[in-house]
Amino acid sequence: MSTLLAVDGGNSKTDVLVLSSDGTVLARGRGGPFVPQSAGVPAAADVLEEAVRQALGPGATPPYADRMAAYLAGADLPAEEEALAAEFGARGFARDIVVGNDTFALLRAGASGPSGVAVVCGAGINAVGVSPTGQVARFPAIGPLVGDWGGGVGLTNEVMWHAARAEDGRGGPTALVGLVTSHFGAPTVEQVAFDVYFGRLDPLRLLELTAGLFEVAAAGDEIAISLVTRMADEIVGMARVCLTRLDLLETPTEVVLGGGVLRARHPLLMDLLDARFVTHTPAAKPVVTDTPPIVGAALNGLDALGTTEEAEARLRAQF
Repeated sequence: MSTLLAVDGGNSKTDVLVLSSDGTVLARGRGGPFVPQSAGVPAAADVLEEAVRQALGPGATPPYADRMAAYLAGADLPAEEEALAAEFGARGFARDIVVGNDTFALLRAGASGPSGVAVVCGAGINAVGVSPTGQVARFPAIGPLVGDWGGGVGLTNEVMWHAARAEDGRGGPTALVGLVTSHFGAPTVEQVAFDVYFGRLDPLRLLELTAGLFEVAAAGDEIAISLVTRMADEIVGMARVCLTRLDLLETPTEVVLGGGVLRARHPLLMDLLDARFVTHTPAAKPVVTDTPPIVGAALNGLDALGTTEEAEARLRAQF
């Protein structure tokens, strides 16, 4: 029986599973953030290897499985996928290695089969689509330079921008000022900005403002509502582009929604999404999934091994 090393590497943590080809999970592990863009490919591979050894024990040596299916944040472009696969191969992680973007794992985790569209809205935002014939639609997803907007980082940067301008008079009034100062216990928004600028506050902590943004919007703040509305537009817009490229706009197709911002199911965002899907992609079947992407990574690996529906059911039952 073949063994599979499945990996879901994200901006906040790295999950690994070792499983047999019948879908039985043999070991699980978790490591730190997988961030090859900032840490470099070798350092990111170190994080992954530590997670594997957590699963299999400190004395584990490569190859860790017959096949490796790694779906990773930071694998946004073919060159990045190739560089990561080459590093994993050089370390002997597995005899057969496949590397893809983590959004493909979300799609397989939340859809009823290997085709459909997935939009992830977590720290960042990205989308992919796979047609029933295997055609793929995707985005570069490397940030504002290629038109990306939103996700937790994008939203909280906007919160800080609007709050700072409201505080100093360049912008209109907004309750986001109080959100920022009260959350960080600071006298002013400017002080929070200075703390980030001088390294006294980890910029990733700004992500803590995301839930508060939705609360302020729900209370009727116009600027906060405009940010949530734009987020809904971006999510549906990315899904529509994928469906259009795959000639599926008029075909009933699952659109899997995942990532922390979407899994939170903020009522205002969900209402806006429902209305926009009906208007712009009426054949789409949106579904918010709570199934962890590591399950999708494992399912993609099992698909490649040609395993049975029983293996998929066995794997899903363990989660």
